[in-house]
Amino acid sequence: MTMKELNEGDKAPDFKGKNQEGETISLNDFKGKKLILYFYPKDNTPGCTAEACDLNDNYDYWISKGYEVVGVSPDSEQSHRKFIDKFGLKFNLISDPDKELLQAYGAWGEKKMYGKTYMGVLRTTFVINEEGIIEKIFRKVKTKEHTKQIAGELNL
Repeated sequence: MTMKELNEGDKAPDFKGKNQEGETISLNDFKGKKLILYFYPKDNTPGCTAEACDLNDNYDYWISKGYEVVGVSPDSEQSHRKFIDKFGLKFNLISDPDKELLQAYGAWGEKKMYGKTYMGVLRTTFVINEEGIIEKIFRKVKTKEHTKQIAGELNL
């Protein structure tokens, strides 16, 4: 299956997914708002925890700038619920076990580790504007200082 790589200026693919409470969240829920949509490999792993906690520690900053934050991984709703409870996360995490959102956003692909090639989540962040257009894409995410990275690129 070939995926079209998304670029800045493209319309963000529509999505629907279940959050940690089993509620459906879609791109339409964010019409008129700016969205930081980030894709990460796995709950409770060092890099993913650092990224989630950095965004969470700065959540009030993002809200004050008119942004909402949503994370997406293949983990289950229950895993997301535990991850949120453990770290006090203030934003929704979408469960994508079938990898439909990951594939739609080009965040699922070939990875290499220890000389082995395998398919996995490509840590990627999309900043989507009020009209649903991708404003910025981060393919090299600095997990411990992601807020600083995003804010710097957006000149906030």
